[in-house]
Amino acid sequence: MKLLIVEDEAKTIEYLQKGLAEQGCAVDVATNGYDGRHLALVHDYDVVVLDVMLPGVDGLTVLRDLRRAKQTPVIMLTARDRIEDRVRGLQEGADDYLVKPFSFLELLARLQALTRRGRTQEPTQFHLANLQIDLISRKAWRGSTRIDLTAKEFALLAVLARHQGEILSKTAIAEMVWDMNFDSHTNVVEVAIKRLRAKIDGGFSPKLLHTMRGMGYVLEARDEVEASAE
Repeated sequence: MKLLIVEDEAKTIEYLQKGLAEQGCAVDVATNGYDGRHLALVHDYDVVVLDVMLPGVDGLTVLRDLRRAKQTPVIMLTARDRIEDRVRGLQEGADDYLVKPFSFLELLARLQALTRRGRTQEPTQFHLANLQIDLISRKAWRGSTRIDLTAKEFALLAVLARHQGEILSKTAIAEMVWDMNFDSHTNVVEVAIKRLRAKIDGGFSPKLLHTMRGMGYVLEARDEVEASAE
């Protein structure tokens, strides 16, 4: 899940970044309305978490400008709990509303509900040979054996599963999983791939995570002759 947080309170930003990173999310942050509006319009996010009271341009103005261009799901955050404030935000095009202080678990549940609603055509489970991946429960198995994965390892596996059979470059993986945009960071990908391969392929057959030298990585089932020729 790729998210944009538009919020000017440092503690709230730190709280959300930490919690969402632990869930395997890629998070961009803007601390004022101008930057938040620019990022929301230029990039594609699964959800925008948007505070109402912001420096520069307020959240409702950002929301109105965003709605003129695209329908990215938006959750509004506000310290106000008056019904008329919430109604106004929803009328301006917000998909959901949370009043501060809020439970992180409630925010996470609302984020997941919005992304499921926005991706009705995307499968939530993947099967490849005897590998099973459940995006909702964030669990994976080889046959009947549960694979113990960290949040980032699961995010990496989910990206590979969504693109199974397709060769993904290190740069593409770095951007999709870590939100990194430069080749100099892609050693992170090599290390993560090595760890993921040890978990999903170590002791199992057939081997599913393959290195395509000079090109990247691919998740696919292939015969043992092909696999040994990597």
